[in-house]
Amino acid sequence: MIGLDTNVLIRYFTQDDPHLSAIANRIIGGLSESSQGFISIVTLAETIWVLARTYDRPRDDLVRVIRALLGTSVFRVQNELQVYAAMEALESGTTGFSDALIGAVDSWAGCSHTLTFDKKAARLPGFQLAR
Repeated sequence: MIGLDTNVLIRYFTQDDPHLSAIANRIIGGLSESSQGFISIVTLAETIWVLARTYDRPRDDLVRVIRALLGTSVFRVQNELQVYAAMEALESGTTGFSDALIGAVDSWAGCSHTLTFDKKAARLPGFQLAR
């Protein structure tokens, strides 16, 4: 298994740099079930953030990226169940991916709740507004 950084995933999904995208394509094309690419939740959150903010990708595209990573046996995604839950929240439009992922991972870790100053995030299950 090899770890994949955000910039490799970005080059793969955007195909915006001929040289680096070709390398990313070769790397990802060379993955297999016996030699998977590991995607940490930090890498995934950063990838989705970059695609949304820098590349102005719509929510549907972001969901497709996450589904592709979760649904392909050549990738091993950290905290897959929590990522899936965060993807569903993103897809429903209730919140951003990062907030939903934070809440899902905190719950998985046994947190009774997650404190935030973000009023929108505070409306999510498991979140409370910090006072």
